[in-house]
Amino acid sequence: MKTLNLKRIKKIISRFDKARALVVGDVMLDEFIWGTVSRISPEAPVPVVWVNRESVMPGGASNVANNLATLGAETSITGIIGDDPLGRILINELESKGIGVDGLVVDFERPTIVKTRVVAHHQQVVRIDREKVHEIPREVINKAVAFITSKLKDVDAVIIEDYGKGFISPGLLKKVVPMARRLKKIVTVDPKEEHFSYYKGVTAITPNRSEAQNAVGFKVKDDAALFKAGAAILKKLGCETALITLGENGMALFEKGAKKPLHIPTVAQDVYDVSGAGDTVIGVFTLSLCCGATPIEAAHIANCAAGIVVGKVGIAVVTKEELIERVSAEYKK
Repeated sequence: MKTLNLKRIKKIISRFDKARALVVGDVMLDEFIWGTVSRISPEAPVPVVWVNRESVMPGGASNVANNLATLGAETSITGIIGDDPLGRILINELESKGIGVDGLVVDFERPTIVKTRVVAHHQQVVRIDREKVHEIPREVINKAVAFITSKLKDVDAVIIEDYGKGFISPGLLKKVVPMARRLKKIVTVDPKEEHFSYYKGVTAITPNRSEAQNAVGFKVKDDAALFKAGAAILKKLGCETALITLGENGMALFEKGAKKPLHIPTVAQDVYDVSGAGDTVIGVFTLSLCCGATPIEAAHIANCAAGIVVGKVGIAVVTKEELIERVSAEYKK
């Protein structure tokens, strides 16, 4: 990124509040129990956590929406919640952040998905998942599709966040993706590896290394395998861009028609928690595209955002000010 125009990158980030995005995906509530550990339980070889406080925040697809809203974008979300107190808590959390929740549909057959993380001394001790994953009633999906159809003309991009909980299905995407593309909307996907066949025709996809290698059917152990995997994903989906995240090794960007991929080293200074980093990547990458960035510029900006959030404990978001400060520090003219 040393060769990129820093003034232009800052201008792209400054435009984030002009972007309008719709998040479609598996919504959930993230619950945190914060405490300290000073001894091992006499009942079993496990730590005893003394609880200091508890907190909640939007999780899953809701975390993507939170990232977008925190960066100033006009944001709406559609997904499924249960008819329960936790679903109402999630709605309140989203509304408090200015996120449109009219697209949330109640499924009376399943509870709101909740992930509870116990954190002590800045480290996650255990995670407890409460969810039921089964086929979603057709009338629930139809309500979501109707909302998406009504909303598409008013957004610049659709972000599909697939956590494999049942909402993202071939039936939904076969209606939504072609419709969005006909309207010339950006469609990006944070994928579930076993669902890659669902995503044909999207603009861009952002798998991690594990998701990418499971999608192509071979291990990605070196650059040669990585380049082969990226090319295979572009061909398989017919998409314009694939951004494969590589953890501590940064990212690799594959573009349709490009002679070779671009490797972007990580800019993370400290890594405390990688939870939710993928949500930040797809959110910032998509917002950047909405605001006129090339895929290369968007990938660099998203890489900086990921470097910030992994340095925070728990599911975290990045602010526009933090992002401008990081790109300025990392990539001076």
